[in-house]
This record gives sequence, C-alpha cells and structure tokens, in this order.
Amino acid sequence: MEIATLGGGCFWCLDAVYRGMKGVAESLCGYAGGHVENPSYEQVCGKKTGHAEVVRLRFDPALISYADILRVFFTIHDPTTKDRQGADVGPQYRSVIFFHSPGQEATARAVMAEAAGWWPAPLVTELLPAPRFWEAEPEHQDYFARNPWAGYCLAVVAPKVAKARKAFAHLWKEAG
Repeated sequence: MEIATLGGGCFWCLDAVYRGMKGVAESLCGYAGGHVENPSYEQVCGKKTGHAEVVRLRFDPALISYADILRVFFTIHDPTTKDRQGADVGPQYRSVIFFHSPGQEATARAVMAEAAGWWPAPLVTELLPAPRFWEAEPEHQDYFARNPWAGYCLAVVAPKVAKARKAFAHLWKEAG
C-alpha cells in the first residue's frame, strides 16, 4: 500500500470521489501544510493556521496507479485558481500535492505537465514534501455518504462525483 495526500478545495469533495475508486482502501479527511499543532476545523477555516484541507489516501498501486489518482485529482478541481474552488475561498482550499517519495514527486511533475494542457490557464498547484497530517474531526469523515441531501453536497460534491464516475468509469469500484 502507498499513501497519497492531496488538497483541492473542500476535502468532502475529494473524499467522496476517491472512496468510489478501485484500489483506494482508505480516505481520511484532514489538515496538512500549516504551522498549528492538531488544528480544528474552525481554526483552519479561520485562514491563519496555514493548513490546507486534504485527503490522505491509502491505495494499492497494483489496482490504481498514483498517476491515475492524480489524473482524477486534476479533473475534479480547478488547479488554476489560487486559494479558491468556486465559492470556497481561502488558503485552506488551495491546490496542493504533498508527495511521500521521490517517485511520487516525479510522477506528480509528469502528470502536472500533462494536466496543464487540459486547462486554459496555468496551474497553481503546489508540489511539496508531505508534512504531518492531522486527521479531521469525525463529522468530516465520509461526509457525503452521511449527508447526501445537504445543500453543499447536492450543489458541489455530487457533480464532482458524477464527473469522476463518468470520466474514470474504468477505475470505479462498480466497474468490475
């Protein structure tokens, strides 16, 4: 198993998508990249901790490659807007890849070069060594599955899940 740590807007969106992917054994919402020990959601939303909302994935590279995880990542969020995803604004929503090995860094650079051609503006995604990960509070874990009718889930999360499911059907758990 390998670990991937990604930030691309609200962690509920990334979590909901990756939970549906073959080879992803675990998705945890959390915080990384800041200077405050064990931050709370409220602190991170206060925009002064330096943390990004992230998902930490534990995945089987025999079933899903790190490159494919990153291709999904660059499809389900806008990597061209600094500190913003739609109406979600602040440094906690930045686009960031925290790599866990030199191999992941190299793969991320290659996929970033590939993804740059998919977007009309330059990528602003940060590529940094993985820092300490702080697990988010229990109410943030698997949020979409537990709150599918919440307004944010209907308006923001569900369309991202549908987009990923369509674009990456071959990587979806139900695809066989």
